[in-house]
Amino acid sequence: MKVTDTLVQCLENEGVEYIFAIPGKETLDFVDSLSNSKQIQFVNVRHEQGAAFMADVYGRLTNKVGVCLSTLGPGATNLLTGISSAKLDHSPVVALTGQAALGRQHKDSHQYMDIIKMVEPATKWGVQIKDAQTLPEIIRKAFKIAQMEKPGPVVVELPEDLATQIVPIKPILPTSIPVSIPILESIQAANTLIKQYKKPFVIIGNGAVRQGAVDELQPFIERLQSPVTHSYMAKGVLSKDHPQNFFTFGFNEKDEVLAGLKEADLLIVIGFDFVERLPKEWNTEKTPILHIDTLPAEVDEYYPIEVELVGDIKQTLRVFNQLDIPSKPWIPSGNLQEQIKQSYHIEEKEIDSNLLPLTIENILHIIDKLSSEKTIVISDVGAHKVSVARTYQPKNPNRLIISNGLASMGIALPGSIGAKLACPNDPAICITGDGGALMNFAEIETAKRLGLSFIIIVLNDSTLKIEQEMMNKKFGKSYGVTFTNPDFVQLAKSFGIKGEQANSLVEFENIMKRALQSLDEIVLIDVLLKS
Repeated sequence: MKVTDTLVQCLENEGVEYIFAIPGKETLDFVDSLSNSKQIQFVNVRHEQGAAFMADVYGRLTNKVGVCLSTLGPGATNLLTGISSAKLDHSPVVALTGQAALGRQHKDSHQYMDIIKMVEPATKWGVQIKDAQTLPEIIRKAFKIAQMEKPGPVVVELPEDLATQIVPIKPILPTSIPVSIPILESIQAANTLIKQYKKPFVIIGNGAVRQGAVDELQPFIERLQSPVTHSYMAKGVLSKDHPQNFFTFGFNEKDEVLAGLKEADLLIVIGFDFVERLPKEWNTEKTPILHIDTLPAEVDEYYPIEVELVGDIKQTLRVFNQLDIPSKPWIPSGNLQEQIKQSYHIEEKEIDSNLLPLTIENILHIIDKLSSEKTIVISDVGAHKVSVARTYQPKNPNRLIISNGLASMGIALPGSIGAKLACPNDPAICITGDGGALMNFAEIETAKRLGLSFIIIVLNDSTLKIEQEMMNKKFGKSYGVTFTNPDFVQLAKSFGIKGEQANSLVEFENIMKRALQSLDEIVLIDVLLKS
């Protein structure tokens, strides 16, 4: 059997459903082998960066490994941004790349780059297959490493001369990743620690959602009765009206939650990744830490650990909940929760779109009003990302996808394709600025070809708004942050999708209502904001 045929068998063995890719000369044998697969759908995309973003979001929403493919050289370098995003946001991804034949890798050669060396800082593991006999072991190891905590990307490189070899090898069956939890004495010590303090504050991070620990978090929070805040990527654990919900933290400016964290005497940090915000930015008082996560905490002066519980978060909390967790009800001073609601524009009010201006916050209120519990919102990066993180409150966890580690513009549109393939029956809304939209706009053709349906909201102000605001603050002026845009409605129509323009909030609401009823098409809404 040809090596690429065995590679397809290995991928099928791992449960792969989609491969996001652009074929090239060095991967043609693999693509030909894929054509015979009844399990794996080959998704031919328009740019390798989009392929990696699709695999990233697909992995986040399914907890399976998202798979992308490129050829050598420029194909692999185009994958790198999406791979880096998966590394910092802990998404399980396996990227397969072609490579030049082994016989020409020792000298300057057409399109040859040392891909494995290049991706080393952006991956959990990168490997070139040098012996075809090792293929099953390498693929099994790649998927295992990608899924092990903390998840992330793995790159596997196949030189073209190995791809056509005939070898009698078979896949290795997957095994479950072992689950470990802290010993009971450690969990009891953590409970004793909580009893010693009067004002604990709970910080929930991406890991708690990623590990499916929400059902275990709920009773823990209810019994503790202390305030709770979330990182960008952990929103939705508590409902918007939950009395202990102090919403989101981790902002560069106007981070209202910090006042509550400063007042606390113990921080219970669950599944939080430092990549979202370094402790120096939110624990200036060096408040003692109870660390609950899958891996030991990084050493940090501003993260003084009292007790560390390392292991599966879901199982750890399940044991914790069997103990006599002390009730520690307290309310931060200054009516902080109400202050946060007002500052972040979360406050409950009747929305009359005839009377309110067309702002990002009001747009998010309309989305909140019209969306269901299953709606997935994918936010691109830009000034609007901060508004989404502050204002929008998803009705369930893992229903809001924000790129926060690498914070890469251009993720939202291809990410929406990954989301719809992961959750085909759930509504999806892509929110992007005009800067990020045009980075991967060509993937609309991919989505249309696949027969997907979702809503694309383009916030159109012809400005890199967040850079403009930072420059104005730093220099009193801005430079190089404005541009002109195409007619997004006509551009949408040229791709064969529906395009409409909103000049007011009432127009936006009416278009959204119609779009949410269109379950079989892609709708682009060009929202004209005042710059």
